[in-house]
Amino acid sequence: MPVQSSRIKPQKRVFIKTYGCQMNVYDSEKMIHLLERDDYQIASDMKEADVILLNTCSIREKPEHKIYSILGRLKALKDKNPNLILGVGGCVAQQEGEKLLEQSPHLDLVFGTQRIGELPSLIKVVQENRTRVCDVEMTDTACAEAGVLPVHPQHISSYVSIIRGCNNFCSFCVVPYVRGREHSRPLNDIVAEVTHLAQRGVKEVVLLGQNVNSYGNDCGITNGFPDLLVALNHVSGLERIRFITSHPKDLSDELIQCFSELDKLCEHIHLPVQSGSNRILKRMNRKYTREDYLEKVNTLRTVCPQIGITSDVIVGFPGETSDDYEETLSLMEEVRFDDLFSFQYSDRPNTAANRFGHKVPPAIKGERLIKLQAMQEEHSLEKNRALVGSVEEILVEGVSKKDSQRVTGKTRSHKTVNFRGGEEMRGQLVSVRIKNANVHALYGERE
Repeated sequence: MPVQSSRIKPQKRVFIKTYGCQMNVYDSEKMIHLLERDDYQIASDMKEADVILLNTCSIREKPEHKIYSILGRLKALKDKNPNLILGVGGCVAQQEGEKLLEQSPHLDLVFGTQRIGELPSLIKVVQENRTRVCDVEMTDTACAEAGVLPVHPQHISSYVSIIRGCNNFCSFCVVPYVRGREHSRPLNDIVAEVTHLAQRGVKEVVLLGQNVNSYGNDCGITNGFPDLLVALNHVSGLERIRFITSHPKDLSDELIQCFSELDKLCEHIHLPVQSGSNRILKRMNRKYTREDYLEKVNTLRTVCPQIGITSDVIVGFPGETSDDYEETLSLMEEVRFDDLFSFQYSDRPNTAANRFGHKVPPAIKGERLIKLQAMQEEHSLEKNRALVGSVEEILVEGVSKKDSQRVTGKTRSHKTVNFRGGEEMRGQLVSVRIKNANVHALYGERE
């Protein structure tokens, strides 16, 4: 009898490039999980892929422009392989929608921030019908999560989404328009996911939300976020809990107390101030004053003296005068942040500030940013040098990319520490005496 040959169906390959915030990283992990269940293999090089997806950020103008530039370069790959599927997701996709397809004729798929769960079926529509698809529908109900994500053996720290969207409508911020209104996940679902992660070797979780402090508010739950932290503090095997991002107006006394009462909650908070001027804070629609912010910082440091505080600042907001700018610098001098993310203001579509007059000239914005960042470098170096001689608990993340003889990890206050060690230390909690410090990192020796 003739032997019948069987053909093995070649596995499809997908390449995903992620831009922007930690929520986008988490969303890309969901995409990978969904597509792997649909028999896709993750490609390490976009030249090898059958599908290329860009998960985008539009919080500022520069990252958005970068996407259009990359799409232009990808046209050459599409010309070589007409069957290649190019897709754009994330915030730029939600913001631009059909316009992306109009401006990039070689683009096949645009999917919004709430359509990740539909990604496999959307790709199939493009493949089977050879048609271009745009799906950026937004609903008033919470997006279904992709289920518990598989744990990579090398993952020591994992992101966990707890709330999506934002209700604050800060006048400069595009998030409510591209992520929708706030929707909290059920507490029991979050605890189950964190428990699953801890059982598979994850030592640290980072709770994600555009405003984690308002967790539970959309469900009528008071004290929701502190209660969630208390529940997660009991998860066996979990060593550390972190969270981002917090809105100052929603930072409650109950949440602040958690830093002294919960042993797994790390002593670090990212608390964006954006400006030190009350006049500008009002124009930004931040709903707190400079005095409110300073009071909360003082309370945090009273309750938890070792806490690391990082922040965000925007320079050159419409109408910002030299006096307003100096007030921001004076706030920085008073608080002395451990680290700071600082940006020049850029107009974003749909936001109120986009329509404001009295724009600050680019040259002045640039000068202000340079001066502000130089001040922050002084403060960061001061904070890091203050730890020289101390012994810090480090969660080892792996071998340093710059020195194969060293490992790298974080203190509980979220400072990077490098010290001699090997791959076998990944995931261990190690006591390290700090010997040296620079602006960006600490260096030490294992105790």
